[in-house]
Amino acid sequence: MKALIDTCIVVDALQSREPFCKDAQDVFMLAANRHCEGFLTAKSVTDIYYLTHRQTHDDRTTRDILSKLCTLFLLLDTSALDIRNAIAAEVSDFEDAVMVETAIRSGVDCIVTRNTKDYMNAHFPVYAPADFVKLMAEEANGQTD
Repeated sequence: MKALIDTCIVVDALQSREPFCKDAQDVFMLAANRHCEGFLTAKSVTDIYYLTHRQTHDDRTTRDILSKLCTLFLLLDTSALDIRNAIAAEVSDFEDAVMVETAIRSGVDCIVTRNTKDYMNAHFPVYAPADFVKLMAEEANGQTD
């Protein structure tokens, strides 16, 4: 399964933010073990840099972290068409609408985020980290419908 991972999941894992880090780290492990293909948007990488640098206070350390992320996750570009479609989308949060449009155009299967309520009108599969981990376990065991 191809999953677009929201910025909050990455930051939860990197900064061990409780109570979210365990589920976020489980998503990382799925990608690391190639049980799913994990994707980030290029724009989210700039957000991750900013949020991580606030904690590390060191450019080199932060860039090293980003480099490791880029070996774990594939990057997706956001296009002008994604922006135009997001403007017209029913998703109330514009940044989330851009993620949905990028995901659809890029052919990923779902988005993994803590903020599932923001995607209520997305008409696209969106999972909380724990639900995604459970879904992947069920698929691995041949238990999906």
